[in-house]
Amino acid sequence: MDITRARVAVAAGFLSQGLILLSLTTRLPDFQDKWGLSDVTLSVLLLMMILLAGGGSVTAEALAKRKDSALLLRVGLVTVAIGVPVLCTAQASAFFVAGLAVYGFGLGMVDACTNMQAVALEHRYNRPILPSFHGAWTLGGVIGAAVTLATADLPLEASAALAVMPLVVAFGRFLPRDHGPTELATRVAVPWRPILLVGTAMVLFYMVDTAVQTWGPLFVDHTFTTPERYVALPALCYLLASGAVRLAGDRLVARFGPVPVLRVGAVIGAAALAVVVFSPTWQVAVLGFAILGAGVAVVAPLSFSAAAKIAGGEGFEPAVRQARVDAVIARFNQFNYLGAILGSVMTGLVGKDSLRIGFAVPMVLVLGIVPLAPAFVPRIVAAVGAPRPSAS
Repeated sequence: MDITRARVAVAAGFLSQGLILLSLTTRLPDFQDKWGLSDVTLSVLLLMMILLAGGGSVTAEALAKRKDSALLLRVGLVTVAIGVPVLCTAQASAFFVAGLAVYGFGLGMVDACTNMQAVALEHRYNRPILPSFHGAWTLGGVIGAAVTLATADLPLEASAALAVMPLVVAFGRFLPRDHGPTELATRVAVPWRPILLVGTAMVLFYMVDTAVQTWGPLFVDHTFTTPERYVALPALCYLLASGAVRLAGDRLVARFGPVPVLRVGAVIGAAALAVVVFSPTWQVAVLGFAILGAGVAVVAPLSFSAAAKIAGGEGFEPAVRQARVDAVIARFNQFNYLGAILGSVMTGLVGKDSLRIGFAVPMVLVLGIVPLAPAFVPRIVAAVGAPRPSAS
């Protein structure tokens, strides 16, 4: 198997996911106007989508014990390609909600399976490459937000054309499983305590990340007199800064190590959110979102990388290792959705009277990454009879 081609295909999966998600979230003001949704109703619909995404991720975890993650990724991409046109072209609210539900389930499957593929490839390369994969997701998000800026005058129905992207990516040459399914991995204890510490940091990241992508456009739309064409700028600038840092993240982490990178980034993130909360103009708010993107960019890829190292351990047979990692990564992906619930739902509900108050919550909580940073340099579990390293 040509792992370079697999790497390109998986990166395309990440890019597709980011492109679709940001294309939809940056047009939330349009969906809100079309269906007459209040911030509270929108929060409830987003909660439904996130819970279904969690269901998609759990389904991927269950099926990964018997099915190849490459196959599951294709199924998830096709599911997304079905849901997007339905929710964009719906002429009745029931069809809009149904399309959102289908999209949410596919979103969870793609999230879980792209990360399964990515950590398997990182193991093959034997060096950090997760940040660049998540950089591809961010690039997709930048493209999605840019598409919204360029097509702001077009009707929502035009966004249905984006479904072509995941359909094309579904034919990519993903990394196949090089062995059959194994039940042995399910009988090997996984050290969940260090995974929970890393997962907590990922919850804090996705709380911030989802708040920006979901409520950033609405923040500048509701708080200031912002021209409609520019309401996508918070998400776009956040993603541009995040993407630049993620694409350089492989080298950045290799040089300085994950702990200082994460700690400095968390402090920068809190300061950036303070700029947003106290911003006097929409232009200053956009600047704050951009600084925030640079600060917290590498939390998610480092989280998946650390969880994979803990799950994979040392000395296990390849079949056991990959089965352990696939199962853990799919379950670990649930932290993503817990953070998404906090970011999209809590920010909307707390900020129902003022989104400044909504963004003040993640401004404080993101600092929790500082004490959690050492968990990203885990002590690796060795198989019975294998050499046990002191740390990684």
